Amino acid sequence: MQLLLHQARRLQTFYPAIIEARQTGVNLFVLTADRPPELWECGANQAILQQNMFGQYPVANVNLPKPNADYSAQWLISLLEQAAFQQKQQGGVVHINVPFAEPLYDATDEEVNSHSWLQPLQRWLIQNKSWINVEVQQNEVLMHENWDHWRTKRGVVVVGQLPAEQAMGINSWASAMGWVLLTDIQSGVVPTTPYEDIWLANQTVREKLLQADIVIQFGARFISKRINQFLQAFKGEFWLVEQSGKALDPYHHSLTRFNAKAHHWLRAHPPLRQKPWLLEPLALSKFCATFIEQQVGGNLTEASFALRLPTLLPYNGVLFLGNSLLVRLVDALTQLPESYPVYTNRGASGIDGLLATAAGIGIGSNKPVVAVIGDTSTLYDLNSFALFKNVTQPTVIFVINNNGGAIFDMLPVDEQVKDQFYRLPHNGDFSQIAAMFDLKYAHPYTWADLNSVVKQAYSRRKATLIEIKTNPSDGSSLYKRLIEQISHAVIGA
Repeated sequence: MQLLLHQARRLQTFYPAIIEARQTGVNLFVLTADRPPELWECGANQAILQQNMFGQYPVANVNLPKPNADYSAQWLISLLEQAAFQQKQQGGVVHINVPFAEPLYDATDEEVNSHSWLQPLQRWLIQNKSWINVEVQQNEVLMHENWDHWRTKRGVVVVGQLPAEQAMGINSWASAMGWVLLTDIQSGVVPTTPYEDIWLANQTVREKLLQADIVIQFGARFISKRINQFLQAFKGEFWLVEQSGKALDPYHHSLTRFNAKAHHWLRAHPPLRQKPWLLEPLALSKFCATFIEQQVGGNLTEASFALRLPTLLPYNGVLFLGNSLLVRLVDALTQLPESYPVYTNRGASGIDGLLATAAGIGIGSNKPVVAVIGDTSTLYDLNSFALFKNVTQPTVIFVINNNGGAIFDMLPVDEQVKDQFYRLPHNGDFSQIAAMFDLKYAHPYTWADLNSVVKQAYSRRKATLIEIKTNPSDGSSLYKRLIEQISHAVIGA
């Protein structure tokens, strides 16, 4: 992925994207045009200090000198390849800053490609290989020396954010082992005991789950508060399987780390078929399915939207989820088809640039996209609606309008100042915003209306904004009520 920036003020706008790429290990090249050194720190217009301006977030900062033919092309390509190799090893951002004395308004591709300065690279440019070839040792995943011992024990498999291709097989592997499986909505793994975020609130079942001998975690960045609490409380044998090599254990277990892809690790660790060691999660999960359906009801609400979201997804599409209360409701209530692609910005988990991310996914994947974003997040990134004119597949942007930051209803915030300092209600709708950006717009009030407008949206190869207005506290109130009532449920295995 590459960002090309040519104006000083725009660099600051992209800071959230750079932070997100650093946090999640997404490879991103940021190429910035700078004013020449003689114009720095002297009051020249649009000249700021751009060198290393993103601090420690890039894995490599390449600060080039002002272009000069005295610097060889071989030197430049070697410098850039070293930065690219660092990125390949660590994942993240490479910032390349280039100061220009004059803009390149008159340069054409033909003039650039035929310039004598590039002659030493001509043979290499037509070859499909790196300038610097680094032989990286390919370490296949080996079976853990004590696997025959640990696979006979009581285990829990916990699956966080994973690339779609790594999700296949985890469900069947855990089922064969008779181990409890806990999944995040970002995992692409179909849960055997869905609604984990709800039923893990049950203290009796949680305490029994903590009696496991071993936890094996695939991926990271869990949305569920209850799964995070379980991971924090667990004191037994802990294994982490994740390919990046980054530190991804916020609870600092004494652990065994496998820097490997999930499906490669599974091949090296065959399951031992055995009966489930704990039946209560399955029983409680089945109870939750009926109980949640009853509590959510048939009206079009935040919670019913999350519960029935899979019925709105297109075949061969992509789902993008925003942050705050919305992603928690979807994680708690939604069951997606296996390996359905899910994208999130859960590196810093902010509200910056969510619309821009959704547009980029649509343009980059060339697939139908469903984006589900809250109203405050949408207001924060309005200008990115302009990007959706470039999509070529049916794209549906659901804006869940609960009139402000409903996530703060989940926190012990003083009611007297909640609206003024936390929720920040805007009392608006998005119809005129859709008109301004020439987007199709709909505001359904019922599920029948919603199904109708979604069907129409999928018949168009352009973006449609569908606003779902809900009462401000309905989603958070139901969420809290489900957790509270399930926490006291008594379920026999």
